[in-house]
Amino acid sequence: MVYGMSATTPARPAATSEPAPSAVAVDRPSRRPALDWRIRWTVLALIWGFSFLLIKVGTEAFAPLQVTLGRMGFGTAVLVATVGVKRERIPRGAWTWGHLAVAAFLLNTLPMSLFSYSELTIPSTLAGICNATTPLWSMVLSVVAFSEDRPTRQRVIGVGVGFLGVLTVLGAWQGFSGQDPAGTAMALAAGASYAVGWIYVRRTLSDSGNSALSMSALQLLLATAQLAIVTPLFTSVPASFPVVPLLAVIALGAIGTGFAFLVQYRLVAEKGPTIATMVTYLIPVIATAAGVTILGEHLSWNEPVGALVVLAGAALTQRRPQDRPQDQPQPKRPAR
Repeated sequence: MVYGMSATTPARPAATSEPAPSAVAVDRPSRRPALDWRIRWTVLALIWGFSFLLIKVGTEAFAPLQVTLGRMGFGTAVLVATVGVKRERIPRGAWTWGHLAVAAFLLNTLPMSLFSYSELTIPSTLAGICNATTPLWSMVLSVVAFSEDRPTRQRVIGVGVGFLGVLTVLGAWQGFSGQDPAGTAMALAAGASYAVGWIYVRRTLSDSGNSALSMSALQLLLATAQLAIVTPLFTSVPASFPVVPLLAVIALGAIGTGFAFLVQYRLVAEKGPTIATMVTYLIPVIATAAGVTILGEHLSWNEPVGALVVLAGAALTQRRPQDRPQDQPQPKRPAR
């Protein structure tokens, strides 16, 4: 989830429980990593998939805004420390800071708070599935925001398939019974917020010239500041700090936001954004498995089936159309 949870420059926004904090270029790694990229890719999927479980556990003892504030605070600490060790230059200029503040609200403060509030009334499994709708929102909204993003037949079909999957997840044929409408709406709105945030970043910050690491650290810092102002206005200081929920919030921030971003940052630099963002399609699977096996959440048949349909639609919206054979340059015949 920062991410929901990513600091990449994909051609189109992709869903992630931890969407990229900022869309700027990253440098190629200077040395070979100790672990194979496939192992790191799997670890990233596990971390982000378990984030929804950690949110659920955290909200058992703390208010949703407090969970989000703790998450941002611990995630920021990891990135700021990394920036200090690497001696990265912090972005300057009111223009950059202003756009990063908006991006922080759309990609961090708002969606992560919505997910925390939604999990007061819906299972973590459903929240993880709703997160997978981000590519669908991205495709629809990018057509409005970018004139060059004309919808192809494949992408239109993908959106239709994806939202058919959403209706399947929610059990539309039985009147959407069994799930809290408000909680579900908040989780879906969180996915839409990620999409809007990606579009905003693409329009305003993609050519900033700053490193992804420094931009992301500053963005998380600004999100933490926003939450530090808002949280005391709507919540009171917790009467106690139970160990398990507290550890869940710490892990959600330090590992699920800070460390996960560093793993993805390296993956993007090494393998490119396409491979890195493919982790998106494992997140709802892992979130569902974790919610059912660890939290004992009930799972109806339509939820995993609908989730697969959502992912299929999302995959269609993200695929680039192949050049037709007649559009490809033909080899010249030798002169006689």
